[in-house]
Amino acid sequence: MRSSLLLSVATLVTAGLPALAADITASKGNDNVRPAFDIVRAAVRTSGDDVVFRIEVAGVAGSEKPAPVGKTAGSDVYSYVWPTTIDSAAVGFEPNQGILALAVTAHPDFDDTPASDESGDGNTKNDGALWHSHWVVLVKDDACGAGALKVKDIPQGTSPRLPPTWPGLPILIDSPDYRPQIGANTVEVRVPLSRLGTVREASYDGVTAGLRVNANMHAPLLCVVDVFDVASGDLSLPGKVE
Repeated sequence: MRSSLLLSVATLVTAGLPALAADITASKGNDNVRPAFDIVRAAVRTSGDDVVFRIEVAGVAGSEKPAPVGKTAGSDVYSYVWPTTIDSAAVGFEPNQGILALAVTAHPDFDDTPASDESGDGNTKNDGALWHSHWVVLVKDDACGAGALKVKDIPQGTSPRLPPTWPGLPILIDSPDYRPQIGANTVEVRVPLSRLGTVREASYDGVTAGLRVNANMHAPLLCVVDVFDVASGDLSLPGKVE
């Protein structure tokens, strides 16, 4: 199932599918998925000046995080993800780079979040272990496994256009400091509409997944290694932004 789902998403890199519905309602109580990642509903809607990304799960949202391994190389990332048909240029990357996705992630072994100094003592802390938001561009790379996806690498010696809050990793990732709201069974992120432009009629899906940093710390740097659940069941991006 994992390989076929990943191949379905990879196909969308070059061939988007039309949106068919607004919210995506999934079956509840999937015995093969841990409740914290068992998607019940996914939605992306405009609300006033914001675009609201929301995933509802069967269990306690955000209650599971990866076990730390003590180093970045080989470490895991857990994520709640909204793959979309929004162009990568909308958030500051070059156009047509792959599947632009908003992701809420947690990874205790490294920090790729905006620096914070909440205590005012001049010291910043590692926010990687806290749930936080990213834009990522996903593309297919069989180096991650047959039909698998990765966060797109930046080839050495190139200087593509990047968002101002790019965290410095050699991949197409942005750390815009959109603070996710974790409810009892929901994960929600509000993105200012002014940062995206026109998104109505864009298509989307909802995914929970595990990623892993390459043990050798080179391309592919960050691979999708496990798809926990997919709202649509087949990664066809049937949701429609309203």
